[in-house]
Amino acid sequence: MLNKAFWTGSRLCLITVFALSSMLSVDTFSQDSEFVEEVVSIGTRGKPRSVSSSPVPVDVLSAEDISKTGTDDLLMQLQGSVPSLNVHLQPISDAASMIRPANLRGLSADSTLIFTNGKRRHHASVIAFQGGGVNDGSQGADISVIPAIALKRVEVLRDGASAQYGSDAIAGVINFVLDDISEGGSLSYKMGEYTEGDGATTTIAGKYGMPLGQDGFVTTSFQIRQADDTSRSEQRPDCASLVAGGNSAVANPCQIWGAPIVDDDVTFFMNSGVTNSDGSESYMFGNYSERDVDGGFYYRNPDGRSGVFTIGDYRAVGNVDGTCSYGTGASGQVDPSNYAVRDAIMADPSCFLMNEIAPGGYTPRFLGNITDTSLTIGRRGDITDGFLSGHSYDLSGSVGRNEADFGLNNTVNPSMGPDTPRNFYTGSYIELEKVFNFDLTRVVDSMTIAYGAEWREETFEVISGEEASWKAGKYALQGFNVGSHGFAGFSPDSQGAFTRRSYGLYVDLENQVSDELLLGGSFRYEDYSTFGDTNDFKLNARYQVSENLAWRASTSTGFRAPTQGQVNVVNTQTTLVDGQLTQAQTLPGFKLGAGQLKPEEATNTSFGLVYDAGDLSLTADFFVIELEDRVALTSNAAPTAAQVAAMGAAGIPNPELIGQVNYFTNDFDTETTGYDLVATYSTMLFGADADISAAWNHTETEVTNSGAVTGASKIRRLEEGLPEDRMTITVAQTWSDRVSSFVRANMYGEYYAVHADWFGTTSDAEWTVDASVSIDLTDNFYLSAGVQNLFDTEALKIDGSAGAKGEGVPGNVLGGIYYETSPYGIEGAFWYLKAGYNF
Repeated sequence: MLNKAFWTGSRLCLITVFALSSMLSVDTFSQDSEFVEEVVSIGTRGKPRSVSSSPVPVDVLSAEDISKTGTDDLLMQLQGSVPSLNVHLQPISDAASMIRPANLRGLSADSTLIFTNGKRRHHASVIAFQGGGVNDGSQGADISVIPAIALKRVEVLRDGASAQYGSDAIAGVINFVLDDISEGGSLSYKMGEYTEGDGATTTIAGKYGMPLGQDGFVTTSFQIRQADDTSRSEQRPDCASLVAGGNSAVANPCQIWGAPIVDDDVTFFMNSGVTNSDGSESYMFGNYSERDVDGGFYYRNPDGRSGVFTIGDYRAVGNVDGTCSYGTGASGQVDPSNYAVRDAIMADPSCFLMNEIAPGGYTPRFLGNITDTSLTIGRRGDITDGFLSGHSYDLSGSVGRNEADFGLNNTVNPSMGPDTPRNFYTGSYIELEKVFNFDLTRVVDSMTIAYGAEWREETFEVISGEEASWKAGKYALQGFNVGSHGFAGFSPDSQGAFTRRSYGLYVDLENQVSDELLLGGSFRYEDYSTFGDTNDFKLNARYQVSENLAWRASTSTGFRAPTQGQVNVVNTQTTLVDGQLTQAQTLPGFKLGAGQLKPEEATNTSFGLVYDAGDLSLTADFFVIELEDRVALTSNAAPTAAQVAAMGAAGIPNPELIGQVNYFTNDFDTETTGYDLVATYSTMLFGADADISAAWNHTETEVTNSGAVTGASKIRRLEEGLPEDRMTITVAQTWSDRVSSFVRANMYGEYYAVHADWFGTTSDAEWTVDASVSIDLTDNFYLSAGVQNLFDTEALKIDGSAGAKGEGVPGNVLGGIYYETSPYGIEGAFWYLKAGYNF
């Protein structure tokens, strides 16, 4: 375990490296180099185009650039490079702590389609039930399994593309292009820690390229990562009172707000391709990834947690053999503050109190083992004879699987009384997806014609937990809660595999009408075995006004099919309602008598300008996204008599014991508007080559039509929970053939900060700075030092007084120091050292 001396040493090392760079830069040289612009493949099925000549806005990020941000979490690396992407820490958020959702253009994580090498990537099995408002109930792909070492570049399409690629591509598409080297490789070792002395992280990464046949390649890469947890917590007032009253079994702090432990985080990627004898190419790529996550949960007070230590206003007393005289009738009701009677009850063998097992209360630990695998095999080439002569083809098949095994430690099943275990396996979610694609493309004069078909199968499976995690013990009828407390296990009636199949047909046209005008259009038809079919279109255009100036525009419709997880999931969450811990069970809507989920429907419109003068490039894109029938998780509510009857008819055991329920439904509409401004410039700065870039995103979301389940608090989080403005200014410099540096300033605009899904206030705009310096010690060895959040910018504090905008907040009730929804995290500065070897 590293200590605080580490970050002090890291600062000194960083200063030393900067000094070395200054000395070495005496021999720096300048030379004219030809500007080569990245070529992108998404957003068009025509010939590959440069970023500036694309008819839609696309960002291209090199693997080298995104890895300079200090973190090894790809989500955070992308957030630093793409201002329209937002990610934040999700402490005490059930499964959202394990697979954090990301938001492109202010929409939920599953409104962005994820590709690997241009092929659709499978969803994660985890559903973010507590996803910070905008992500509540989302089920996107697990991007964090992809390490930067495996990548050649990342392409971010900031435009609706459902008519081209199908479901989910409402906010856009992110395409992770894997590296394809056929020789050489690299190996690196990185270690870092926060200035608070916690969160120590060690990362070992490597990559190796080998030839395959005469013209082929096999590129393998790996990353192994360990990360300690962090704590930005102080003692809860109720815990402090218990300690002051003599309860020595209470931990300090009794509840932790911070990042979870990430253990044995291992990922392996492979990418390969070979040229066949007929000139076609066969390709294969895939991954295996696994990690263990261990995060905190809410504290259970030994004098006040209802259903465990108390029932109503009185001590919860279990009647062991029917002769216990406490807890029955008015005379037997025990005040929780009467410790003398409490001790007498614990001494009576005919009675039981949960205090006997957990005298200081308890804070459950939420555990997960996440395993992610995928494999894609395909062949592409040109057809030279037959009726399809003149076409290019791409035939591929993919399978992806994500499994999350859940556990809950340091808790109890209250209904089992003294026989309860303390640790539980609560069950598993498995997402399995299969995709087959057949794409054809033909160029006729100035027109590119593309058409094809896609078949998909999506299966979401629930595996029940061990019996003790869900069973109703003999004390259930005495008022004690059922199941592993905090996250009840999945019962056998919830177990099952739920499959949906779909197929899609599309046609895509692109015509270079003249030297100045490019026109494009797409149409896609999809049919689902559950809810029926959809039709979507897209039109786009680009016009070259002058040698340096062009405009581009697009309009499209799109959709997002509800996932099989959202349709069929069963889950129990612990949330805060008016400051009180409440357990609610999520059930499929049809098991509660509600209708089936419908797809979300979108309309996208965008307009942009592109200015390209060689070393200087400017783009400005304006967008409007109207989204109808958005899927939402209803608020917790006591089940009605009709819902209890429906649950019984659906085979749910003991429906009369379920106190709170919620379910997914199509509930509200939104309109998202904004703009993206991007500028890049290559020049000399302080005697060194410099690539300077600035990017600014402004996004506003308005709930235009809300249903019965979307209350005022949720609406505010949807509209204000993410910063409306985000800006980055980046300067990457090459001081010599051996020294380079990187500095990025990040601005986060005002946002509505929320604590524990309970209360919130508006936070002012803040800046953070990331910096790194790299020195090539030899032709093969290099050393880097860097920092994320150089000036240790703090998130907004929960101070118990008026908020930043004069809104009153309850203050430290739950032990948190900061509002955890901060877009730049709550941990502070992270310093790191990295050593690498290229061969």
